[in-house]
Amino acid sequence: MSNKTNEYALVLGGSSGLGLATAQKLASLGYNLCIVHRDRKSDLDDLNEKIERLKSDGQTVLTLNKDALKAETIDEVIQCLPENSLRVMVHSIAKGTVKPLNKLTKADFEITFNAMALSWWEWTDALIKANRFADNASNIAFTSEGNTKVWEGYGPVSVAKAGLEALMRQMAAEYASLGIRTNCVQAGVTQTKSFDMIPHSDKLAEMARRRNPFQRLTSPQEVANVVGWICSDDAVWINGTVIKADGGESLR
Repeated sequence: MSNKTNEYALVLGGSSGLGLATAQKLASLGYNLCIVHRDRKSDLDDLNEKIERLKSDGQTVLTLNKDALKAETIDEVIQCLPENSLRVMVHSIAKGTVKPLNKLTKADFEITFNAMALSWWEWTDALIKANRFADNASNIAFTSEGNTKVWEGYGPVSVAKAGLEALMRQMAAEYASLGIRTNCVQAGVTQTKSFDMIPHSDKLAEMARRRNPFQRLTSPQEVANVVGWICSDDAVWINGTVIKADGGESLR
């Protein structure tokens, strides 16, 4: 484990799925953690058990069970993080509507886009203005193959993912001078809570297994390992890129 006693990783949406797996990976690499999540009381016992395991490695682990889309939550996190301490930020917020177009409202699109795309810029902008990012920081968000393909009911999320990747390119170009690298990780189909909310997700999962050269789904841990590499010194020249962590699933 490397010595990162003064460096933090912020994970937005870090209580399950890709976000939690990423938090676990970053803890194993020695980062202190700040995890923002939104969970019911009934789910907290299981999460708290996982958080205690993260703390057992000796890292500082801060958790906030609050709405990441509210300005006061951003302000609270800023107060928790020392200046120039944030080496990694990971956006893993999955909040939105998955319904056919004829059952959607404009508000459905706006809520989904704000949560799954625009909030990434909002957090980044606030943290930059508060001087929280460290030198050679890595800023990462999760995208999906639905950014270019049609999945039933996925319309609002697809719009959000396309916007997310446009933001990535712009932030990569504009924030490089601040020492911040910005990238997206396109995960293969993983069995997470957010994936299970997609209509006919079982059919999508079976199709993904057939398409994947390895004939199985992607695990959250495999995606988290890619995030860990992007944050390493070996990846300092990776900026403005969508990196696929899908075992070749998107080839077919």
